[in-house]
Amino acid sequence: MDTMTRTNEQTDVTTLSTRPVQAGNARMRDLTPAQRRAVMFAQQQVIRARAAKKAKDERQAALSRMWQAEDAEQQSKPRAASRKREFTSESRDMSLREAIGHVLRDLRTQDHKTLREVSEKAGVSLGYLSEVERGQKEASSELLGSIAESLGLSTAQMLRMVADYLDSVEL
Repeated sequence: MDTMTRTNEQTDVTTLSTRPVQAGNARMRDLTPAQRRAVMFAQQQVIRARAAKKAKDERQAALSRMWQAEDAEQQSKPRAASRKREFTSESRDMSLREAIGHVLRDLRTQDHKTLREVSEKAGVSLGYLSEVERGQKEASSELLGSIAESLGLSTAQMLRMVADYLDSVEL
């Protein structure tokens, strides 16, 4: 008889566990006030996390639309004319540090990556990467290698691009 009661109890437990927990449910009434507050707090955190994810997805979609429009606009313009204007405005001699920064920023923006994404992938602080891109800091060869790798290039490819950029600026 005792075995029969346990079997019935087990059946009851399985049917209870499949039911969704609601505020008016008997299981919720069995909680202490502290446990109720913890459950409510957890539910609020889930709601906030969902809202934050939705906002992030909307921002990302807006950025993608903006980048697509910018890419379409750039493809319709003649590339050489825009490059010449860009280079003639910089009539002074450019340092290697500034050229590396310019090329890195150009590569990053063409790939539609943020400073944060590249810095995290390269293992560099965001502020330091920003200073490298602005030509304010010189990066070590190891650091340049990791930044280039995070942009999907080898160090040699990135340095060739820097050399090409310096050649075009000096013309």
